[in-house]
Amino acid sequence: MIKRKRAVLEVIALGVEDAVAAQAGGADRLELVTDMAAEGLTPPVETFAGIRAAVDISLRVMLRLADGFAAGDVDALVRVAGEMRAAGADEFVLGFLDEHGGADLAAVERLVAELDGCHWTFHRAIDRAADRDAVRKQLADLPGLDAYLTAGSAAGVDDGLPTLLAEAARGGEPGYEPRIMVGGGLRLDHVPPLRTAGIDAFHIGGAARPGGWTAPVSPEAVREWREALDA
Repeated sequence: MIKRKRAVLEVIALGVEDAVAAQAGGADRLELVTDMAAEGLTPPVETFAGIRAAVDISLRVMLRLADGFAAGDVDALVRVAGEMRAAGADEFVLGFLDEHGGADLAAVERLVAELDGCHWTFHRAIDRAADRDAVRKQLADLPGLDAYLTAGSAAGVDDGLPTLLAEAARGGEPGYEPRIMVGGGLRLDHVPPLRTAGIDAFHIGGAARPGGWTAPVSPEAVREWREALDA
């Protein structure tokens, strides 16, 4: 029997308390953000530094300064990325679309140049793209891109499941080499079909907080996910 490799579990952390709880529950990696009302913006450098000192798992820092999927002030993004790099950050999350729903290559390329080879995730901007396949091919040659955070649909995994399964079947094709990390309305009952399709990365935010976004991450909730992914 072929043993499946352990799935990656990434948890959104807003601060040190979240980070410590998520690691205790079995998270492999954290996505660091602030302001979930805007679906996650770049946290202060001090937040990154505090979390980096408190846990020893991988941290991916969001590079996004305003709600929506337009890059906005690219100079400011590049400056923030440089500050995070100087503070020790070495993994990131980013993703911007142009007015036509394609990848904003000019903005993404400038940021990726600042990251200097660091690994990064293209986030759920792909779920708002006019053509997902075209975006993947636009980004295929950028250094460091190793994951797409996606629900398969802007509406969430319930709607996007067929797309996720179809994309998983294309793994290894040009533009489909990066890992699929599923997040956005993800529930435990979605896990078995996704795992069967070979998807091995999962991202949770609200699911790690039974008390809602004003409450901290629950180690027990994270552990339930860890056990489901390891089953």
